[in-house]
Amino acid sequence: MQHNIPLERLGPLGTRMTEAVQACVHCGFCLSTCPTYKVLGRETDSPRGRIVLMKHVLEGKLEYEQARPHIDTCLGCLACETACPSGVAYRELIHPFRAHTRPQTELSFVDRCRHQLIMHTLPHPQRFRFAAHLGRWAKPFRRLLPRSFHAMLDLLPETLPPAQSLHDFTPAQGKRRARVALLAGCAQQVLEPDINHATIAVLSRNGVEVVTPQNQGCCGALAWHEGDEHGARKCALHNLNVFPDDVDAVVANAAGCGSGLYDYAFLFIGTDVAQRAKEFSARAIDICAFLDQLGILPPPALPRKMKAAYHDACHLSHAQSVRTAPRKLLQAIENLELLEIPDQEICCGSAGAYNINQPHIADELGRRKTLNILAVKPDLIALGNIGCMMQIRAHLRRENKPIPVLHTVQILHRAYTGKL
Repeated sequence: MQHNIPLERLGPLGTRMTEAVQACVHCGFCLSTCPTYKVLGRETDSPRGRIVLMKHVLEGKLEYEQARPHIDTCLGCLACETACPSGVAYRELIHPFRAHTRPQTELSFVDRCRHQLIMHTLPHPQRFRFAAHLGRWAKPFRRLLPRSFHAMLDLLPETLPPAQSLHDFTPAQGKRRARVALLAGCAQQVLEPDINHATIAVLSRNGVEVVTPQNQGCCGALAWHEGDEHGARKCALHNLNVFPDDVDAVVANAAGCGSGLYDYAFLFIGTDVAQRAKEFSARAIDICAFLDQLGILPPPALPRKMKAAYHDACHLSHAQSVRTAPRKLLQAIENLELLEIPDQEICCGSAGAYNINQPHIADELGRRKTLNILAVKPDLIALGNIGCMMQIRAHLRRENKPIPVLHTVQILHRAYTGKL
């Protein structure tokens, strides 16, 4: 697609932004995999429609506020990238576009409050735990709160697991095969800390030494997806400074966080830390991809046959192209049958803070995903992202279907310890 975008106004990321615009041939292969297009049915709420809108805004032919409602509905799931035959790097346009237009964004007082609450709690585990407790107490009074806050309360579980501390070093069992650093995540430490403990246990059992930097921070993905380039770089730079260099990999066990680490190389283009960021991103890897490459010890056979439905988290399958590794790990467990979900490539509606910012679309996507899962009648659900876990659990509660929803590495750990 030809353009007349003035590059000098876009900074060091401008070239990559315009390359994404140029690569789009308007073919429409992305439409069938775009969750908002499937729900809303509007061209302006599809990837190619949004590319045209962003192009016109950047060329000065369209006011940003006219395009903003359609840009805001984008989940950033990147299913369009997987479907695109032309290789459009949509992520290299949508995120920097949001950052570029952020100064022009006018929010209502309630929206500003909600945004500040999200950005000052979710990336900070201790604050988030405190806020989550307050939220649970506020549930009976939800009708007194603005409607835009209802989604926050609905997603909170009935109880929070107790806080669990992580050792800064866990030795490998037996001969050491690798040494990794673990990104512990933010919300995950509060909502499902067992994922980190299962990750460390499975890595250690398979001969991997695990370092968990105690002063690590948020990966910055939430800020970047919200268009806060400064906040994202601040988070990323902190982690570049605190994570050790003498590791074979930086392991992430939340899809959103893992894709955030991959984005460091792009985020720092044209800066004096570009090379460090590029090297860091090259070491970042999802836990399932790492275990698959390493080769795991075979888990003992389950005492009974079970069926597991595997849900592809968007920021694992589309953003990181990790699809076969989790399935191979699950298939390594004897007596566990793997089930595929209809419309697997469609987002569940979580997408960071999307289910808070766009609750109606997120709710419909969550409903559709849950019904598709229930259609295959699983005994448990496997996935690789804390946001998807909370979304699907919330919708299962609505359907009164108490099916366990577990991270792939939790299932592996339980299989190893005979607790599945």
